Amino acid sequence: MREHRAIPLVILAAIVSLVVSCTQTNDAGITSLIKARFVADDRVHASEINVDTTNGVVTLTGNVDGQEARDRALQLARETSGVREVKDMISVKVGSSTGEAPDPNRTVGTRIDDAGITMRVKARLLDDPVVKGMQIDVDTRDGVVFLTGTVPSDAERKQAIQLARATEGVKDVQANLR
Repeated sequence: MREHRAIPLVILAAIVSLVVSCTQTNDAGITSLIKARFVADDRVHASEINVDTTNGVVTLTGNVDGQEARDRALQLARETSGVREVKDMISVKVGSSTGEAPDPNRTVGTRIDDAGITMRVKARLLDDPVVKGMQIDVDTRDGVVFLTGTVPSDAERKQAIQLARATEGVKDVQANLR
């Protein structure tokens, strides 16, 4: 099934590459090409990484499950035609202050607790008049809340972090908000 999906993506990437190389390289073209390269790659989960380009400077944000995915995403972006610089704002999800990944054998209770925390944080973000909750992705691992997304102001960013920290059960907040 992956092969059937990859063929149109390769064609899309080739078309985008041709259009970008035939015309003046623009930011939208660079962003589209990088996203297409992410989708076509088995190690990168394109939905976990946001790509923004300004004057050839690419900013990658998001939370990925492992260092390999992060490294590959950076490599693909850097190798893309028209990219002058890549700013790395990708976080690798971790579940404790020691930097250890969450135990894959976590109990059902721990996973349910994390889902409850995610639900409570998301509800608070959606209810707040300052924060645009639909623009922020919330993920929880062992009580650590990961916020990812784009916010229009520093005040909104601070408010989102404050709301998450004040939520019952939250041990820490890792914010990757621009």
